[in-house]
Amino acid sequence: MAAPGPAVGSGAVETCGLDQILEALKLLLSPGGSGSSSLQITKHDILLATLKSNLSALEDKLLKDPQWKKLKLLRDEIVNKAEWPQNSVDITWSFTSQALLLLLCLKETMTHLAAAFNPGKPNPKTPEVAPTLSPDTLSISQQKMVQSVLQFVVILGVCPYLMPGVGVPLRYRTEFGAVVQDVVRLDVAPHATRRLYTSCKALLSVGQHTSLGSLIFCHHFGDIAAGLCQLGFCPTKKPLTPMEEVLTEEERTVSRGALRDLLDQVYQPLAVRELLILQGGPPQSCTDVKTQLRCRAPAWLRRLCGQLLSERLMRPSGVQAVVRGILEGAGAGAAGGSDAEATAADWKKCDLIAKILAACPQQSLSPESYYRNICPQILDLFHFQDKLTVQQFQRVATTTFITMSREQPQLATKYLLQPMLAPLHRCLNTAGKGECLEVRCLSKRCCVYVVGNEPLTVLLDSLLPVLGVLFSLYCFTKQSVSHIRSFCQEILLWILEKLERRKAISSLKGFAGLDKAIPSLHSLCQFRAATQGGIMITVKKAISDEDEDETLYQKLSSEQSQVEHLGDLLSHCQACGLAGDFFIFCLKELTHLAMESEAELKPKPFSSKSLLELEQHHATLVESQERKLLVLQLLAVLCERISEQIFTNITQVVDFVAATLQRACVNLAHEAESTVESQTLSMSMGLVAVMLGGAVQLKSSDFVVLKQLLPLLEKVSNTYPDPVIQELAADLRITISTHGAFSTETVTVAAQSTLNKKDTEGKIGEQQISCNRYTEVQSSQTGQESNAQFGSITTEQFQEILLSAYDPQIPARAAALRTLSCWIEQREAKVLESQEQLLKIFLENLEHEDSFVYLSAIQGVALLSDVYPEKILVDLLAQYDSSKEKYTPETRMKVGEVLMRIVRALGDMVSKYREPLIHTFLRGVKDPDGMHRASSLANLGELCQHLDFLLGPVIHEVTTCLIAVAKTDHEVQVRRAAIHVIVLLLRGLSQKATEVLRDVLKDLYHLLKHVVRLESDDVAKLHAQLALEELDEIMRNFLFPPQKLEKKIMVLP
Repeated sequence: MAAPGPAVGSGAVETCGLDQILEALKLLLSPGGSGSSSLQITKHDILLATLKSNLSALEDKLLKDPQWKKLKLLRDEIVNKAEWPQNSVDITWSFTSQALLLLLCLKETMTHLAAAFNPGKPNPKTPEVAPTLSPDTLSISQQKMVQSVLQFVVILGVCPYLMPGVGVPLRYRTEFGAVVQDVVRLDVAPHATRRLYTSCKALLSVGQHTSLGSLIFCHHFGDIAAGLCQLGFCPTKKPLTPMEEVLTEEERTVSRGALRDLLDQVYQPLAVRELLILQGGPPQSCTDVKTQLRCRAPAWLRRLCGQLLSERLMRPSGVQAVVRGILEGAGAGAAGGSDAEATAADWKKCDLIAKILAACPQQSLSPESYYRNICPQILDLFHFQDKLTVQQFQRVATTTFITMSREQPQLATKYLLQPMLAPLHRCLNTAGKGECLEVRCLSKRCCVYVVGNEPLTVLLDSLLPVLGVLFSLYCFTKQSVSHIRSFCQEILLWILEKLERRKAISSLKGFAGLDKAIPSLHSLCQFRAATQGGIMITVKKAISDEDEDETLYQKLSSEQSQVEHLGDLLSHCQACGLAGDFFIFCLKELTHLAMESEAELKPKPFSSKSLLELEQHHATLVESQERKLLVLQLLAVLCERISEQIFTNITQVVDFVAATLQRACVNLAHEAESTVESQTLSMSMGLVAVMLGGAVQLKSSDFVVLKQLLPLLEKVSNTYPDPVIQELAADLRITISTHGAFSTETVTVAAQSTLNKKDTEGKIGEQQISCNRYTEVQSSQTGQESNAQFGSITTEQFQEILLSAYDPQIPARAAALRTLSCWIEQREAKVLESQEQLLKIFLENLEHEDSFVYLSAIQGVALLSDVYPEKILVDLLAQYDSSKEKYTPETRMKVGEVLMRIVRALGDMVSKYREPLIHTFLRGVKDPDGMHRASSLANLGELCQHLDFLLGPVIHEVTTCLIAVAKTDHEVQVRRAAIHVIVLLLRGLSQKATEVLRDVLKDLYHLLKHVVRLESDDVAKLHAQLALEELDEIMRNFLFPPQKLEKKIMVLP
């Protein structure tokens, strides 16, 4: 809308300052009071009395005060040019008119001051001096005053005249708004529509000034836009005569143009948000059915807002404006905000935005033109750097990506998928030479596949042509440290899992080089590391004859590394069964190549071939041999990299056995039997025997699969030269045919010989090796006793082992102690009955000087304490806490090692013995012997790792002790131990440290910083630095918890 009139005379403007106008505005907003103290007076009466009093005061000031004469002249000039009546029986409109006039006076004055301002040139000698402010600049207090006036103008001059359903109702905003709604008189002149038109026109005129426009549109854009929508687009109920018309058609046209100009000027996310509010209305204000009908936005307004929103979307950067408008309106804030993480986690909002973006608006010429304009903007949503903002935008872009691909697959392929994958497509030829592949941006875009996790056909088909390039990129990133490796691995694993098994196997054949038809990286292209984390595509140089050996070496090493990387990739595909299927394919391919090689190697007469045919024949033979070697290499890598759980179902096991039997039949036909083939055949048939023997619960459907082996088993039973294998093949055929109803002894024996016997004999064998390792040097009698130790132990055997524990020969004594430890670990009843005697033996051997003996004694005491901790732990603590006159320092150190092992063995159960352990270790820290103090601190650290929250009651004592020792102890070993306790404490508590150490965390931090700065010992400094790193990691995870892309699924009862 244009200004209410032409520019006023310059004389009044020149002499009227901003201070007078602002003082007049302040007078107009002065709070008033009622002259009566009656409780019967209402808020309505107070409001009307205040407005009337302020208007009278303003008029008196303008008429009587000579200093305000210039302001009165300026106002009168604006009044003469104005096109609306200022006086009305309705006091609210009179107040609004005067406020609008003063705002127009303020705008004219500020415009004139800005035009007359001529700042001088800056002084180069004082560049730090701030530039001179323009005289039209408002201070903070003046801006607050103007903002208050604008609030009154909007509340009194715009909101009361909006139709029901247009904008947010005034009575539902504030209590004052409800009072205003009741005070405004709509039955007196001027008409409500004329008042609304006047207010909007005047506010738009005031908003032409930059400073005033920011104050108006940042806070009141929604109300002004609602008013302009009603003025310009609200339909009339019936044809009106010129006398009945409130607004002329020209004024309605001006209102429509003003609305569009305003929408183009303001911050676009703000425009989107306000249009969404206008379109939907305030649902929270509706309490019953009638109110809901009244509050709902009219149909014409909903259509208008939809059209305007579509226009916002079709503008440049319209997608970003729509996304920001919806997310910021949901509480995300302009740059993420405090609720940004919650907003990003709300997939419903992302789905809503995706549906909005995927739906082609009516204003668009065609869906294709719409996608052509919108899709580049959707791809740009992946390029934001702010962590919170990029998370929101990537989720919106991902959901939009999936929605568009589902609803318009052809258009999504053309305008989304092809541009996104264009860098990878250029790697299929030499057109992209010298180009820097922006892999970081590409990885953000391609995460739509993994994060979206929608196996749509269009998505899978788009990736198939560039899978070879992605695998080459994955192999390149495996050569060194690269953040791109995880992206390549995730997307390769995702598509291999989602593809049909036939296509997945075909892709793996292309990765391995077995299928040349699969698109791959161009032979002349190669990847190289570029700056800023990118990867450069370059063209290889021409190869000279002298470099042929080097080229051959590079080719072989490249193929070897590709096969190894393929094995690493397949090691992650075991659960889905892809690794097993590919392994079976390689076995079948090996059999097929063996058959082809035999046919090709048959000699043919040379005369029947030309030289060209002969050369082609030899090239075919070389290619066949290369393929066979590649298959063998693949099988070797798969056997090395993939565990024995490669087969996930019976079908894969049957396919594996069938491939083995088929290869055996081929070798028999070619008379190429070998020992390895015979062993492999026995092993494969043993697997079938194990399944038929009951190791797997077979169903009727499993026997249908097993019947595929019948022809091969029959062929083996008839042709294989080994009679044992012949008999086993025949018996297996009978067992499969009868569905296990009849099974011969041969099948049972084969199953037992194939089964892993570690479950029954492995543990006993390991224990025998452990306990007899040192018994071999003992006498034959002791050896026999130790060999019988795992059976029923007799009293004589037990007594002989007890006597051997005092044998002067060190190997015999150590072997006896180890044997006793094994019996204790196996909970032998006869041994545990003599616990006191055993404890005495172990403690006495603790004092032995040979490490072979006292380490065995330490193990025995620890195992015995694990069985009877209440009885033995007290004695050990007393011995550890005794003076050095009673026990040597070495013995006390050994007891400390026993206590450390006991603490580790008890685990969470150590909390039961917290008090005696902590008190003993704290007393040990005060011991005169430095080695004993260090031992006590080490045990204290081990204990604190397992106490967690139970450490709380004694945390102050422990912390005070550690601080005192680290700062004052004169022995460096003790100071090291004290700092190491803090490392163990932080490492054991991990994320619980912020709760358990809440009161002492600051003291520990100061101690660590003190040690880093002032400690002279490098090892102690290293321990302190490790503790600071642990603390830093804990606080980072506490302040910035890792974000997880996950959906929460709740099952309602």
